[in-house]
Amino acid sequence: MNKGPNCWQCQHFGISYDVKLPYLCRLMGFKTKLLPAIEVLRADGQYCQGFFAKVAQPVKTAASQNNGQVDHDV
Repeated sequence: MNKGPNCWQCQHFGISYDVKLPYLCRLMGFKTKLLPAIEVLRADGQYCQGFFAKVAQPVKTAASQNNGQVDHDV
């Protein structure tokens, strides 16, 4: 059974500063109380077609941020 797209893994998903509407979809331009994919499913009867997976960013370590030099003054 397909559960549909996960907004938390979508590039278009965001958090708004509106307490009453905390989630947003940048692609479709709306804020919502529930996850946007749920609202799309409720309104359209289909899973969100705009899902685009986030690209994993490389993990930055302290050594890589200091050009390989480790700060020993801690």
